[in-house]
Amino acid sequence: MNRQAALMLLADGRLPAGGYAHSGGLEPAVAAGRVTDMPGLERFLIGRAQTTGLIAAAFAAAACARAGRGDFSDLPDLEAELDARTPSPELRKISRDLGRQLRRALSSIHPDPRFEALGAAPHQPIVMGVAAAVLGLAPQEAAMASLHESNSGAAAAAAKLMPVDPFNVHAILARMTSRLDTLAAQAAAAAEGPPSDLPSTGAPLSDIAAEHHRRRDVRLFAS
Repeated sequence: MNRQAALMLLADGRLPAGGYAHSGGLEPAVAAGRVTDMPGLERFLIGRAQTTGLIAAAFAAAACARAGRGDFSDLPDLEAELDARTPSPELRKISRDLGRQLRRALSSIHPDPRFEALGAAPHQPIVMGVAAAVLGLAPQEAAMASLHESNSGAAAAAAKLMPVDPFNVHAILARMTSRLDTLAAQAAAAAEGPPSDLPSTGAPLSDIAAEHHRRRDVRLFAS
């Protein structure tokens, strides 16, 4: 498969992997009044990319590097370190639910024995990294796919949660492209190191919001 086409496939929001049901924390932020307008949305997306987005990208890059050489010896360490960077039990559950769905989708699209090494409930970024390797992509491309999926999913949710002009939302995404390139390179640079040294830029308010959101009686998105 052509690498550019493979990257587009992996980052496509229409991939049947469940991401459409999640707002990336935007719904609770809007409900709490922390995001009310376009500047607020842009700040939210930038903050998300530089914290949880970078973490997910780094773990995707690390998983891609290991799957590329067929070495899953420290996969349990990757899973444990990503758990440690996700204090919210709800977000850990969501990550593993999305991981199962992504593995199911990619296993159907492009069967490969490396998916079988992931265990029963792998984290979504780790599945993303393995899927990238299966499709012939490099760690930095795995990181970029993860960042794009995270960023565009939250941006798409804005259309259902706020009175926004889609052109203005995509203008934000366009302004963020160089930032995502930089973050993907940063994530890839850490990919070959030990799992404990991967980025750990936390977003405590997002973890708290996820626990509150889980208890809401009325919500459009699962997270």
